[in-house]
Amino acid sequence: MIRKLTDNDHQQVLAFLSEERSFNLFIIGDIEAFGYDSEFQEIWGQFGDTNAIKAVLLRFYQSFIPYAKGEFDIDGFISIMKRHEQPIQLSGKSDIVEKFEGIDGLLLGKKQVTFFAECLTDECLGGNTDDVKIIKAGIEDVDQIIELRRSIEEFHIRSDARDMLLRAMETGTGRSYYTAENGVMTSCVSTTAENSLSAMIVGVCTRKENRRQGLATAIMQKFFQDILDEGKTLCLFYDNPEAGRI
Repeated sequence: MIRKLTDNDHQQVLAFLSEERSFNLFIIGDIEAFGYDSEFQEIWGQFGDTNAIKAVLLRFYQSFIPYAKGEFDIDGFISIMKRHEQPIQLSGKSDIVEKFEGIDGLLLGKKQVTFFAECLTDECLGGNTDDVKIIKAGIEDVDQIIELRRSIEEFHIRSDARDMLLRAMETGTGRSYYTAENGVMTSCVSTTAENSLSAMIVGVCTRKENRRQGLATAIMQKFFQDILDEGKTLCLFYDNPEAGRI
């Protein structure tokens, strides 16, 4: 049975999703930020014979994220997706998302495969970074962060990037740390989709003339330690091998 989820299901949903908290950080974060009764967000759950959750489907505007731990009602989820404007953006674990490919009447966006890295402990963190002054960004730093990101050739900055960064800071679903020299931002790292269990690293960048100085690495180490100290896990979805190496 598939039905729309409500606040009454929250504890059961969170327990189901938290077993793979990093993979599910978008679903968890969106539920915590916007709840179960929003015009732009809906969450459905498939329940088994014992009333245990078997699968979850999140809609955030025209983006969908399915999640399951085993076999689930693919046709049921497809019928829900088809009721919405096409094309849709579909994301999630590859073995789940691939089940929705090539379905008649379901138009998906361009496919992009990424790798996944996760940090669960601080045992691999480097040495002391006290010699690098690392600053937590505030609202007043948003424009500098966007300007720095625009200077990076590999980055493709969306038209709504500033609004998204600002909203993340205001809602506590993202934060940024940076270094600066003579008032100019030299390196920056951000998180997004932060929730009570996990966070995702994004926007790792250093101004070209300040690279190979260990600035991004120092910021990453502080980020990892701070977030792990809060009891969260930190993860990265990447298609750039250099980003994965760091």
